[in-house]
Amino acid sequence: MRKLIKFILILVIVLCIAGYGLYYFGTNLASDKVMDAVSTELNESGQIEKVKRYVENDPELKKFVEQAQTADQSKLPFTTKEQATRVLIQKVGISELRNIQVQAQEGTISKGEVLQKLESNLTEDEIMALKVIAYKELYNK
Repeated sequence: MRKLIKFILILVIVLCIAGYGLYYFGTNLASDKVMDAVSTELNESGQIEKVKRYVENDPELKKFVEQAQTADQSKLPFTTKEQATRVLIQKVGISELRNIQVQAQEGTISKGEVLQKLESNLTEDEIMALKVIAYKELYNK
């Protein structure tokens, strides 16, 4: 009986470790694929220039992104696009991110609603890290 309990306990521990490993590497793989797809699509379609113009012409968005200039980057939870994608996938979820993307493309969601959804899932530091990454991408800094 003791050997059976020991075996079950070891099996549960191994399954937990394997599950965590799959989750961690799965989100890494998913974030890499999402980042590659988005970067390729934005660069090939020329939409990055449209995004830059849109931000420049919208004072609210411009102010939002420019807050990143004064951020202390050493205190941010992440600093790369890949890390940001991983956090977004973990905290918001791929299906919700895709839903937001579709709604944004269709024009059925406002920028305020997008920000509200992100703010409800992310900390202030994570949002600031996203601003810093967006600022770097838009202004090549």
